[in-house]
Amino acid sequence: MAEGENYANPLTCFFHVLFKGAAIAFYVLFSLFVNSFVIIFVVTVFLAALDFWVVKNVSGRILVGLRWWNEISEQGDSVWKFEALDQEAVVWVALGIVALIKLNIDYLLVVGVCLALGIANIVGFTKCRKDAKKQVQNFASRTIASHVQSTIQSAFSVV
Repeated sequence: MAEGENYANPLTCFFHVLFKGAAIAFYVLFSLFVNSFVIIFVVTVFLAALDFWVVKNVSGRILVGLRWWNEISEQGDSVWKFEALDQEAVVWVALGIVALIKLNIDYLLVVGVCLALGIANIVGFTKCRKDAKKQVQNFASRTIASHVQSTIQSAFSVV
């Protein structure tokens, strides 16, 4: 970082990294030194859930301007809303492979929950990106169409 340069949202960045690192570090360190699956499961899933919430609702919105959520329409249909990649999933997959090699099948449950939360954010933000692209295309089409229409109207109004 250059001298005098400040990040716009250092606290948001800190919490974005904190819960990811805390969940992975807690899982790795406690599975090595503590033999209590219940404690490891509860704390790791809690930290992964905090990470999911922070990424989905805070850092995703503040840092990159992407948000996603689900609403129920008046007709009762589930409607996903997207406004507008995470490498954490790779780490959880690697930890899952280690759990398989060590034959710790119960620890795969912890990895599976954390992986599911990470993948949910990846899918949500991927859809945000695709939806944002579609919105830009629709805006461009409407703008061009209205410009062409106003040009045609002005051409005929002169005559």
